[in-house]
Amino acid sequence: MKYNLLGNTGLKVSELCLGTMTFGGKGIWTAIGTLPQDEVDALVRRSIEAGINFIDTANVYSEGVSEQMTGTAIRNLGLHREDLILATKVRGKVGEGPNQIGLTRKHILHQVEESLRRLQTDYIDLYQIHGFDALTPLEETLSALDTLVTSGKVRYIGCSNLAAWHIMKARGISTLHDYAKFVSLQAYYTIAGRDIEREIVPLLLDQKMGLMVWSPLAGGLLSGKYTRHTSPEEGRRVNFDFPPVNREKVYDIVDVMAEIGKIRGVSVAQVALAWLLHQPVVTTVIIGAKSPQQLEDNLKAIELKLDAAELEKLDAVSKLAPEYPGWMLEWQGRDRK
Repeated sequence: MKYNLLGNTGLKVSELCLGTMTFGGKGIWTAIGTLPQDEVDALVRRSIEAGINFIDTANVYSEGVSEQMTGTAIRNLGLHREDLILATKVRGKVGEGPNQIGLTRKHILHQVEESLRRLQTDYIDLYQIHGFDALTPLEETLSALDTLVTSGKVRYIGCSNLAAWHIMKARGISTLHDYAKFVSLQAYYTIAGRDIEREIVPLLLDQKMGLMVWSPLAGGLLSGKYTRHTSPEEGRRVNFDFPPVNREKVYDIVDVMAEIGKIRGVSVAQVALAWLLHQPVVTTVIIGAKSPQQLEDNLKAIELKLDAAELEKLDAVSKLAPEYPGWMLEWQGRDRK
């Protein structure tokens, strides 16, 4: 297991991060997973044995149950808190009241206490906003997050699901007021969905921010179960068809990955994960599992080193269509490299 620096910090996180969306299964989250505590404990134990030191959750996953089960697993297994990097998130709706959602100072300061209680810890390593809140000024949100860092309840702050301009505006505000800055972005990135390469990837590299990848298998479409001619009757995509993708392009990509997988003796999922691990912008890839078998298969991705020819094939079948101003910047910049 490799350990990468989280953005422009000295904090080292494992190249694979354990996602907890399959823990519990309450409300709408039953479509993702319904793991009971004993199975959660087993997945966490195996992840730690494999070298993972990074666990990601959120206050809305299974309506708080995911955080609770994560904290319980750490206690049940007798894990040392200082050996772990715990990440959670805030923004989503957690009740029926008008202020039980968003990124206001009131909501953030209350929800961090709830997350700390459920996780059974007195600090959170990485506290992330789970998206953009158009009703709350970024100044208010960043001020509240800075309060948490100053108080010691949070070590670092990050963001998720933001546009490039959101991130740069936030970093500008933090610089102006000397607030804590976002050190990482958690974003959807996969060989089947490379949209962030247009604006966000260049921003992250320029600003030296970390990238945590969610849904690296495109909601299960790159698991190897889906092809142009076969589709399982049960599974995440059947119950929760998300994130949106171009299915025909996905099948073209799967065909190439299956060919590589057959030659290498590995699964399609391992090829998809390995491709991400070869991207310089990626800090860690979040893997989630419903079973020990899925976890073991995903863990093996760190052993797969794709060669230049394989990477070229995968890039050719999955690359983004040219889009302005990207093609103009590339054309004009030929003599300034």
